[in-house]
Amino acid sequence: MPDTYIAIMLQSLRKKEQILNEIIRLDDLQKNQLTNPECPVDEFDKTVEDKSACIEQLEQLDSGFEKLYAEVARELEENREVYADQIRQMQEYIRSVTDKSVKIQAQEARNKDLMMHKFSGVKKHAKGVRVNSKAIEGYSRTMRPSAYTDPLYMDNKK
Repeated sequence: MPDTYIAIMLQSLRKKEQILNEIIRLDDLQKNQLTNPECPVDEFDKTVEDKSACIEQLEQLDSGFEKLYAEVARELEENREVYADQIRQMQEYIRSVTDKSVKIQAQEARNKDLMMHKFSGVKKHAKGVRVNSKAIEGYSRTMRPSAYTDPLYMDNKK
């Protein structure tokens, strides 16, 4: 039975590595979207949704891995030499997953800065539009009463 659990744990770590690779790809795509002023908001939203789905999968894998490890931890410790190859493989996957997680954190921080910069630009543009529309509205209000005036130099004789 422990062999089956260990095989499932290895499979879980492989799947986690694949998902992290997908998140790295999506982070790169998100960076391109944030630096491209022509990028539609819908594409950016889709990328965020895809990353969210990947994160949910990671959470499920982590939860399942922890449960399995709790079942076989004692067996692994007691028979370390029997499971040496599997333990080594798990350690390699865990190292790789950790490296990818660090890379993702750096990408996320960079993307957050890009997003804040982009949103501040959008906010400034929106404020400029609002100020301009208020100025136009004020001008219209000012000019409206003077739109019709009685002729000043008109001869009223009949």
